[in-house]
Amino acid sequence: MTTPAAQAPAGPGAPSSPCTGLCALDGEGFCRGCFRHIEEIAAWPGAGDDERRAILARCAARRAARA
Repeated sequence: MTTPAAQAPAGPGAPSSPCTGLCALDGEGFCRGCFRHIEEIAAWPGAGDDERRAILARCAARRAARA
């Protein structure tokens, strides 16, 4: 099992990684644990706060659509 690849927040109020430690991609390239696409996972460490919030919003929409 892998451990969450959480990055240190850039500053106060910075979004934390949504990684749940359940790192398994589906056939479309989305993580079954956090609902990020592989490209979003790769971009996360270098993403600014605004981009991270956008990624989190897309993850929430994907999670809701699959519920």
